[in-house]
Parts: sequence; C-alpha cells; structure tokens
Amino acid sequence: MREIALAGGCFWGVDEFFSRKEGILTTKSGYSNGHKLNPTYEEVCTGTTGHAETVYITYDENVINLETILLKFFKVIDPTSMNRQGNDLGTQYRTGIYFIHPEDETKALEFIAKMQPKYTKPIVVEVEALSNFFDAEEYHQDYLKKNPRGYCHIDLSIE
Repeated sequence: MREIALAGGCFWGVDEFFSRKEGILTTKSGYSNGHKLNPTYEEVCTGTTGHAETVYITYDENVINLETILLKFFKVIDPTSMNRQGNDLGTQYRTGIYFIHPEDETKALEFIAKMQPKYTKPIVVEVEALSNFFDAEEYHQDYLKKNPRGYCHIDLSIE
C-alpha cells in the first residue's frame, strides 16, 4: 500500500474521481499544508489558513502506480491555473502533489517535466512534502456519493 495527497481544486470531485479508479483503496477529503491546526471548512475558505483542499489517497501499487495516478490527475485539473480550478478561486483551490514518501518527490518532478511540453503555459502544480493533513468534516467525505447532483468542476467519466 502506498499513499499520496493531491490538491486539485474542490476536493469533492477529486475524491469521487479517484474513488472510482481500480487500485485506489481509500480516499479522504481534508486540508493540507497550512499553518492552522484542525481548521474548519469555513476557516479554510477565508484563504487565511494556508491550507489546500486535498484528497489523501491510499493505493495498491501492484494495481496502479504513481505515474498512472498523476496522469489521471492531470486529466481532471488545469495544471497551469494558479489558485483556481473550475469556478473555484482562492489559494485553498491550488493544485498540489503532496508526497509522503521522499522518493515520490523525484517521481512527481520528473512527471511534471515530462508533461510541461504539452502545455503552452508553465505548470504551477506544487510538489511538496505533506507537512500536515486534517480530515475535512464528515459531510465533505464522499460528498458526491451522498449528493449525486452536487457541484463538481471535473468530468467524472474521464478514465
């Protein structure tokens, strides 16, 4: 089992998207890499906590590897958009690859370097160690399963 945390705008869609992929064992919505302990959704939305809406993913590397996860991630985000995805705007909606295992930093940076020629603008996805992660409130967990008509900025049918 391996872990990675991905910030791709609103966590509802990212969580639902990855929860449907073979080899993904668990997904959890939360707030990461900010400076406030145990922030609430309302606090994160102010943009003052430094946190990004993030999905913590555990996966079976015998079924899906990190590069495949990152390829899927790049299909549902705009990696050239700073602090914005879809209609969501603010630092809490920035994109990021937050690694748990140090060797994943190199893999993520190599992946971004390989992807950059496909874009006319610079890729602005953060690559950082996961410095903290706080679970989002229960109503945010599996939000789109609980609210199938809820807002989502990504196309969940993308493979």
